[in-house]
Formats: sequence, structure tokens, C-alpha cells
Amino acid sequence: DEEHENSYKQFDPAPRYHARDAAIYLARLHGAKTLLGTATPSLESYHNSKTGKYGMVRLAERFLDMKLPEIKLVDLREAYRKKQMKSHFSASLLKEIEKTLEAGEQVMLFQNRRGFAPFVECTECGWIPHCAHCDVSLTYHQKIGRLVCHYCGYSVASPGACGNCARPAVQTRGFGTEKIEDEIAHFFQDAKVARLDLDSSRSRRSCEKILDDFEQRRIDILVGTQMISKGLDFQHVKLVGILNADNMLNFPDFRAFERSFQLMAQVSGRAGRKSTPGKVILQTSNISHPVITDLLKQDFDHFYSTQLLERKVFRYPPYYRLIRFTLKHRDEKRLGDAAQHLASLMKKEFGDLVTGPQTPLVGRIQKFHLKQMILKLPGNISHSQVKNKVEAMIHSLLEDKTNKALIIQPDVDPQ
Repeated sequence: DEEHENSYKQFDPAPRYHARDAAIYLARLHGAKTLLGTATPSLESYHNSKTGKYGMVRLAERFLDMKLPEIKLVDLREAYRKKQMKSHFSASLLKEIEKTLEAGEQVMLFQNRRGFAPFVECTECGWIPHCAHCDVSLTYHQKIGRLVCHYCGYSVASPGACGNCARPAVQTRGFGTEKIEDEIAHFFQDAKVARLDLDSSRSRRSCEKILDDFEQRRIDILVGTQMISKGLDFQHVKLVGILNADNMLNFPDFRAFERSFQLMAQVSGRAGRKSTPGKVILQTSNISHPVITDLLKQDFDHFYSTQLLERKVFRYPPYYRLIRFTLKHRDEKRLGDAAQHLASLMKKEFGDLVTGPQTPLVGRIQKFHLKQMILKLPGNISHSQVKNKVEAMIHSLLEDKTNKALIIQPDVDPQ
């Protein structure tokens, strides 16, 4: 179910398998059939169905002929210019929430970032506290009064003053689910507000309690990350608010548009699940973005065809398979030298099918510096030959005593 979900991919620790692909292969070994269910297929599965590798059955209408929700765009740039924003909420969204609550119905608010604020900053000198072990800013969590690293779990008490200039001028920047929960409860003081994200549902029991309370209508407004988009069916949800579509669309990853489309389509589908159609308020600074245009028109085929065209031009799945090599070392210079050496060996053999080495978005995690390379494999190349050649290159690199502490992690079909 929900075959497009990237959480089916195991990325750490090894083995780095994809559960969907493993299931398909296992079924093939036993002569069985595999059923992949989703309203927003992955580009790989969609391509396989279009090329005849998979069969495809399309459900042209929703259960009980329920109508799709109406999606209304809010131009954030225009709303800020006209001073129509209250904190992170447009006047349109607040008005619709009020109408929904007055009608005795429920609301979901989607923000795909947990915590109170992505980071804090000194307004005097620009100091931003970072993790001691990773090259990433610390996320502020108001409930526990601490700054937390979402990569390694390192945390420190929230500073009362700047760590650089010692002035009491530290302010939060951006917003996460915790801040949305706090602010929406302030705007609608009679409403019962709850939050569903990784922090509020560390155990299965706490997650089930939140969902049960929402289903039993003990919660009026549920704020959450992508956890609220996962196939939930609540009869009385009539409004979904997507607070900032731009965060997802602007993420530096070749799957960003695909994931944004899937997430927004999935979370939109939570509205109006029974007798009456629901409404979705989508806040964005780019109302003419092609992904948003296709979402508004519910034009899935156009979205997939344009994305497939781009993937073909730039050598990405489903037309090419990727192997990502992550190199780790505590010594940044030795890591750089080793990465350059491996890259030169691979480029000599595979030419422009190799990209990198480059520093990833977060270049240091748990005191290990990181470099990455991508090998793009066309369909007509022998995978076993590639594996043998690459293994020989890695083996020769690790045989060098100066690379004794080097860690190399290959990831086939990275997500």
C-alpha cells in the first residue's frame, strides 16, 4: 500500500534495500503477483506501467462517488504585501478554519517540518547555534526548552543570550509544527488542538492515541508533518491547510517535485472523505509553479510526462539506475584526497556517468566529514561487470594504509 512512499527504502544501516522492490522480486521467485496500490505512483512504477512491464488498473472515481476537494491558492507574497497575514496564516485560511469549526467539523494543518523553529539567530550579530558534531543548525523545541540536532540527537539548553556577542537578542526563525500548534491554539482558544509528528508520537501507542482522539472528535484541529498524509480517513475533516508548499518544492533533490506533488495530493485527499466535498487552502509564494498548476487541475498524466522527460534528459531514474557512494572520514583533508582518487578511477572507467565528488547538503554528521559521488547506469550496461569493477577500485583504495579509517558506503537506488 502507498507504494510511492520513500520510507520503504532502508538507508541506514545496511542492507540498504527497498521493501517494495524486494517484495516484487520475492513474488517473481515464487510465481506470485504483486499489487502496488497508490493514488500517486512513483515515477518508476508509472513508467513501468506505461511501458508494459506492469499492468495498470485506474480507479476513475472515488469510493461512493465522493468529489475531490476544492483547492484554493493563497499567494503569500501578495498576502504579505497587503498585510493580510497573521503570523504564518493567511486571512483566507483563518476564515475557513473559523467556518469549519462553527459547522462542527475538523481541520488538518500540514507543515512538513517539526520543532518550534528551524533555527534561532542573534539579531545583532547573526550568530546561529550549530550542532557540535554535525554541520547543521539546531532546531528549537519550545516544549522542552532546548535546541536539538535532528541528525545525531545532540541538544543544548535554549540560550538566553547570544553565544557570540552575549547580547539578549536571540530570536526564532522560520516555523515548524510545534509553533503552528502553539499559534493556532492562540487564535482559536475554544478549539482543541493537537500535533502529530515524530516528537509527539515517539511510541506507537502515543501515535494511536492522537489518531483515536481525532477520530472520536476529541480534537478539532490536528497539526502535523507528512505523518497526517498517510492514508488516514476521517469523516469530519472538511478543511486541510498546506502552510508552505515552497519548502518542499525548493529542496535540492531531483525527486523534490515528485515528492511535493505526491505529498500535497495525498494530504489534500484527507479533506471531504464522506458525504460533502472538502476544501484545501494551499499557501505558496509561487502560484504559477508547474507542480502546483498540475495539482490544481488534478492533471496527473501531464505532471508525470513532464517529469519523465526531464529525468530522461538529465539521466535519472527510471531511465538510469543510480549508485551513490558516501565516503566518511574524521580528517577532512584525507577524505578529500581519497574521494578525488576514487572519482578519478571511476571517471577513467565510466566517463561522464560519474558525478562528484561533492559535499552533501549536510557535510558533517557525528564528527564524520562526508563526500558523495553518483554513478548513473544506463539500462544496457552489465550490472555484474560494474559491480566487479567498482569493488576492485574500492578495494585498491582501502588497501592504502593512509585510508585505514576511511568508510565507504555504496547505496543502490538511493531515495
